[in-house]
Parts: sequence; structure tokens; C-alpha cells
Amino acid sequence: MLSRSRCVSRAFSRSLSAFQKGNCPLGRRSLPGVSLCQGPGYPNSRKVVINNNSVFSVRFFRTTAVCKDDLVTVKTPAFAESVTEGDVRWEKAVGDTVAEDEVVCEIETDKTSVQVPSPANGVIEALLVPDGGKVEGGTPLFTLRKTGAAPAKAKPAEAPAAAAPKAEPTAAPVPPPAAPIPTQMPPVPSPSQPPSSKPVSAVKPTAAPPLAEPGAGKGLRSEHREKMNRMRQRIAQRLKEAQNTCAMLTTFNEIDMSNIQEMRARHKEAFLKKHNLKLGFMSAFVKASAFALQEQPVVNAVIDDTTKEVVYRDYIDISVAVATPRGLVVPVIRNVEAMNYADIERTITELGEKARKNELAIEDMDGGTFTISNGGVFGSLFGTPIINPPQSAILGMHAIFDRPVAVGGKVEVRPMMYVALTYDHRLIDGREAVTFLRKIKAAVEDPRVLLLDL
Repeated sequence: MLSRSRCVSRAFSRSLSAFQKGNCPLGRRSLPGVSLCQGPGYPNSRKVVINNNSVFSVRFFRTTAVCKDDLVTVKTPAFAESVTEGDVRWEKAVGDTVAEDEVVCEIETDKTSVQVPSPANGVIEALLVPDGGKVEGGTPLFTLRKTGAAPAKAKPAEAPAAAAPKAEPTAAPVPPPAAPIPTQMPPVPSPSQPPSSKPVSAVKPTAAPPLAEPGAGKGLRSEHREKMNRMRQRIAQRLKEAQNTCAMLTTFNEIDMSNIQEMRARHKEAFLKKHNLKLGFMSAFVKASAFALQEQPVVNAVIDDTTKEVVYRDYIDISVAVATPRGLVVPVIRNVEAMNYADIERTITELGEKARKNELAIEDMDGGTFTISNGGVFGSLFGTPIINPPQSAILGMHAIFDRPVAVGGKVEVRPMMYVALTYDHRLIDGREAVTFLRKIKAAVEDPRVLLLDL
């Protein structure tokens, strides 16, 4: 039956003008036992008669190859060499309409999350991997039924939202209140309004834990469990390895931020105008760390436990720890020793933006010879960071607070920051660690130290 359909399609294509007359010459001339006639009431359809027994109407002719092209199977993209598998987290469900390049799922690996976009406009036919399932490179993820146009999801979503304010004066008194409201309480919005105009297709398939009714959870002792994502598992593993391997010791100091704050306030407008970047404090600490690492190269070195050798690096790649909802990521600023303030600030801005959008690639986090962790953005006063293996040291920044300090024999209130350096005492002695931290203190308190190479 499939071969006859193909032959009929070819015959119809060759003699389209003859079919439009309705005399059906090919039914008797080309295909014995098959005739095609004009269908009444359907100017674009044809009737196919096979052996005078079967009569059916054909509206359009499509080959099997075209039908197969409409259904696409999307596979897992290739991972980096250091990543072998990941966990799937679905953003869409079966039956959802997606646009081209719209994210359908994310694959969480040990180091980052890989987004899988839709290759074309279409409708999701099937999810081939369960939510949270493990996949490798090339594993089929989902099937997509292609459609010609992009899904018009914005207009249906905006229409109810736009119509709601108009209907509110008449619709508000219609629904009865769910429970009697005390007279002393202020009026509340009408419960008849929809909570949001987000389309159903945009709702994630993973359901959130049910919330208790107001007032019903008092005195209850409940708990719920969530699976630890792969990135968090890897972070826990690496930190425990560092604790078990390194002989970690932490030294502290405090930095007077008066001069760096004054420099930033004086030059931030000119810096923004020339480089289109905001001048922050992190770039000063990155630059000061590169300066101190050149003075104390052992802090930039690492122990090769296999060969029992010390590997000294002639380059400086500084990892900057960034907190994300899924865990801590450490993008790397490479060749910091050759950068100026503008280059460092631009790189920090770009990496931070990619981290917030979950667009960091494996290449953005590979390597790194020294790490800076800024807990001050969360208000941390004091803390001891843990080494990021296989590195040998990490600098911890903290919040800036006004404190009374002795300056020239007098007590003054200055903006002060505590800093901490955690180092591997197997390789770095206390003298090198303290000297290194004092170099950073001197460079941040007086940036002219960097200019004069003191």
C-alpha cells in the first residue's frame, strides 16, 4: 500500500494539469486498477479508487521522509573531558510548546550546569529520561514535533492580565469569601484573581513541597527531603579531600579601607566613562594578590603527591569564588600578572554575569593557582576559608565595618576589613604566609605600592 501511494504521488505531480480537468487519464494509463477522480465539494482533494472496491479521499500528498523530519530526537550534548555524566532537571513537560533555542532541560554536572535548548519551534512529544535521571554524552533526552511558526505564548498570557483590571470592579463582589474575615482586619485582595499569568506550559514538572495552611502549622514538627544536586556533592567531596590531605593553617590581618574607598569615590565616574565599567573592590584585591604571589612564589606553587615534587608556576591564574543557588563556582581569571585594573574589572564582570545566568563553561573554571573568596558580600565579619584543591592557599575577604583603631597615637573610626589566608603548611611556612598577607594589606591600603613596586 505504501508503494502504491508513492506511485500515485509521482503520477499526480507529473500530470497536475490533467487532474484538474477531472477526466483521470492516469488511473487507466499509468496504474492498472487505480483511478483518481475529482472529489465533489473538495476542489483540492482527489478520490482514489483501487480495483473498484476501495474509495477514499486524499487531501494532500506527503512522503514518508517529510513526516519523519517533523519528529526530532534531541540528544545530550558532549561533555568536557573531565565530565562523564550528569543529572537531568526538566524545565518543560510533555505537550508543552517551545520556541527555537528555548531551554527544555538542564544537565547538572560536577562543575556546572549544561542547558539543552530546543533545536526548532515545536511541541514536546515525549521525555525519554526521568527527572533527576543520569545521562551521558549522546543519550536521547526528548522527542520534538516540529511546527512551522514560533509559539504565541505571550499574547494569551498577557490577555487575561490586561483584562483583569477592567473586570475587577464587577467581578470582585461576585465570589463569596472562603472564610469569615474579622472586621478589624484590613481588606485583602479578591481571591478571584489568578495568582499569575504564567502559562501552564512554563510550569516545571517537579512539584514543590505542599505548603501548610496559615495557622495550621503551628506546633507541628515536620520535615522534607531534597536530593543533593551533583554540584553540591562534588563541592562536599573536594572540601573533605582538602581537609584530609592538606595541613591547613590560617593567618589573619586587618586592612584599613580608607584610601581605597577614597580612590574609588574620586575616580569611579572617570573610570565608568572611559571603560564603561564600575570600579569595585575585588579588582584591587585581585591585583594585590598577583603582586604578592610574584613576591612569594611558593604560595602559587603546589605539591605533586605522585612524584613528591613542588611545582612552581610561572603564571598566575586566580579563581574567584562566586555563590550561586546551586552551589559555589570558581571561574578563573587567567594571566592576572599581565592585567591592569580595567582588564581585571572587565573579566570579573563578565564571569560574574555568566555565573548568575548559569552559563559558565568547564573551560571557565579549569585550572587556577590561587583562590579569593569574598564572604563580605553576605556580611561576614570573620571566617577561615578552606583550600580549593589542588591549590595551596586561599584568601578570604570579609565585610567592611567602621571600627575604632589607633592611628598615630590617636583613636579614630576607620572602615576596616578582616582578611584571612588559609594555606597548606606542608609547603608554605608561617613566615611566607604572613609576609604574603602583609603584602596584600600594604597594596590595598596604599595602591601607590603597586605603582612603585615596593
